[in-house]
Amino acid sequence: MTIKFKKSYRFALKSASYIALFAAALVAGLMQFFYEINWQFILLLTISLFFFSFFVLQYRVEHFIYRRVKKIYDDISLLESSTFRNKSITTDMATLTRELEKYARDKKREIETLKIEEEYRREFVGNVSHELKTPLFTVQGYILTLLDGAMNDKTLRKKYLQRAEKGVERLIYIVQDLDMITKMEVGDLNLSYSEFNIVDVVQSVFDLLEMKADKKSIMLMFDQKYIKPITVYADRDKIQQVITNLVVNSIKYGSDDGTTEVGIEDLVNNKIIVRVKDNGEGIERRHIPRLFERFYRVDRSGARAEGGSGLGLAIVKHIIEGHDEKLYVESEHGKGSEFSFTLEKTK
Repeated sequence: MTIKFKKSYRFALKSASYIALFAAALVAGLMQFFYEINWQFILLLTISLFFFSFFVLQYRVEHFIYRRVKKIYDDISLLESSTFRNKSITTDMATLTRELEKYARDKKREIETLKIEEEYRREFVGNVSHELKTPLFTVQGYILTLLDGAMNDKTLRKKYLQRAEKGVERLIYIVQDLDMITKMEVGDLNLSYSEFNIVDVVQSVFDLLEMKADKKSIMLMFDQKYIKPITVYADRDKIQQVITNLVVNSIKYGSDDGTTEVGIEDLVNNKIIVRVKDNGEGIERRHIPRLFERFYRVDRSGARAEGGSGLGLAIVKHIIEGHDEKLYVESEHGKGSEFSFTLEKTK
């Protein structure tokens, strides 16, 4: 660290002036008491004493402050080397105060961020353990029942093995989604861009989820008939996964005998927006900022009863952001929700 003294002599000037004036008054009083007053001598003494006091005070105070300020810088540098490394040391109190106040504000923000991240970490670990232990205990229960003698009954054996298989499938689904989103968060998205008709992709998702929707008598539909193809430039498989996750969510949280409607609209700057709308239970406003967090559920008990990994919306978020596109959500509790995202349209 290099010394950089701020040339602020106010303290030394005032102190030297007080010393010189006091000495002049003292000498004048003594001379008047014992001898005749010699004004030339008093003036010379005053000036000499003023300059001597000024330089001594300025030098001593600056070095006194510097040694202590340097220790403060060194102590702080141990905590935050990136902030104070290679910074010149200043003995100007205003500058030092500003730097320390800025450092304190930065540390406060950092501590608050760490507290939020720690809370998120605890919640995430709790959610992961809950999501994994439910199917694990299910599989374990059926296997133990079979080992206790139920496997001698062919009907029960087949029934319990099928249920255990479903538990294993859910475990695999959770682990695969967790592995996928972990890769996405470190930037390993591996997008493969191509031109494709987004209408065909939506229709294929409808065909895939038709039976799931029929169980709740939910109708999957377009908002209008799209005769001409709407060609976009993106990763077809990833966008199909986005639409699948959004439609699955609309079925999961949709009302019986309801609808899931998909609309595609043109936007400015060669963009389109895909909307997935349902008339289900909707989402309370307080939940919306956290919807795209991993394992976050609006209705924890009800959502888990519906199955799924709890990672669908988080995956949607990472895929859309990986395309440098925008994701939106609008919802009114009791009336339904609409999730939408933009895509680049081919010319």
